[in-house]
Amino acid sequence: MGITAKELLENKKFLATSKLLYGDGKAEYQAKRFEDLYNIHKKTYSGNCEFFSSSGRIEVCGNHTDHNNGKVLCASISVDTIACVTPQEGKITIASIGYPVVDVDINDLTVHKEEFGKSEGLVRGVLAYYKQNGYKIGGFAASTTSDVFKGAGVSSSASFELLVAEILNVMFNDGKISAIEKAKAAHMGESEYFGKPCGLLDQSAISIGGVSYIDFKSTKEPKVEKIDWPFENLAIVITNTGGDHCNLTGEYAAIREEMEAVAKCFHAKKLRKVKEDEFYNKIASLRNEVSDRAIERAIHYFNENKRVDIAKKALQKGQEKKFIEMINQSGISSLTMLQNCFPNGAVAQPIPLGIALSKQIKGVKAVRVHGGGFAGTIIAYMDKNDVQNYVNEMSKVFGKENVFHIQVRNVGACKVEL
Repeated sequence: MGITAKELLENKKFLATSKLLYGDGKAEYQAKRFEDLYNIHKKTYSGNCEFFSSSGRIEVCGNHTDHNNGKVLCASISVDTIACVTPQEGKITIASIGYPVVDVDINDLTVHKEEFGKSEGLVRGVLAYYKQNGYKIGGFAASTTSDVFKGAGVSSSASFELLVAEILNVMFNDGKISAIEKAKAAHMGESEYFGKPCGLLDQSAISIGGVSYIDFKSTKEPKVEKIDWPFENLAIVITNTGGDHCNLTGEYAAIREEMEAVAKCFHAKKLRKVKEDEFYNKIASLRNEVSDRAIERAIHYFNENKRVDIAKKALQKGQEKKFIEMINQSGISSLTMLQNCFPNGAVAQPIPLGIALSKQIKGVKAVRVHGGGFAGTIIAYMDKNDVQNYVNEMSKVFGKENVFHIQVRNVGACKVEL
């Protein structure tokens, strides 16, 4: 017996699941998506199969604070990678539409440097973490498809990692592995087996679901708290404004280096260890040791951590006005103090242009740079009834393919009940 879109749209459980994961008005699109993936999978694999989902993520507040043991708010969103999965012996095979097939022997959990930058490394790393921490592992074959858009800073790689982690959790560990443990497994896959140094932000947001408050005072055991998104009428639109990230490594690195240079003046490695009042009392002498820009970036850091805490409380209490106020303040600080909205001296400034245009469009309540900055993405908040006009206006400048209306998803990586 197959799975058809028609049957799914008549299935109350699927309709409820679709609304939970993707929001209103998405059931037809998702039903066709699940049907198509099922048919692709069944061409190669027989036997029972199960479906899994792992989302993308956004940064809500806390711009460039994590690398100095700061605080962040991030959230799981209503785009995802889905998998149709069948058990098999001895290996994991993942066929992702549009990508080469991934094959990993589950008995070989050593780091393969030739897999740096490849999906095989991500899979092997998740397996290794589970094995090292006493969890069960096993083989499976998965066919996957994703609408987690690339190039907009919503973490397609972390979505893939958490998909693998959740499949192993459900199929071989009775679903008992905690969200933070799954995030740590995914993080190990990316940092040690994929060769990309990263924090735990992306993985935590996708694993936990909803809005994640993360305090990185301890990077080994960060404090993580889930907050359900309370604003039903507040819509979110991501716009990829363009720009080339290829030559921006130095710009990104300078933020961390300058913050740490300020910390060093206080005999600390990270700004989190510096007392704010001591910092302000020493600014006159600091100017002889570090640049003014480094001092401004430190000011951003201290204030951004406070904004994260205020925004967290606003989310918990359903205070939209206060939440919006913090997002706007964060955006202004990133632009003027952190200075990560365009490369130093650049004439091309797509992010400031996108922010400036957004502020001219009816209904926009808040807008700020999204993620690392210097090129790429902005995030805007508005009432749902103003979304289409905003999308239309931004599409005129940046292209329809680069403007994405999303919703916060209150469910982390999960098995999909059909």
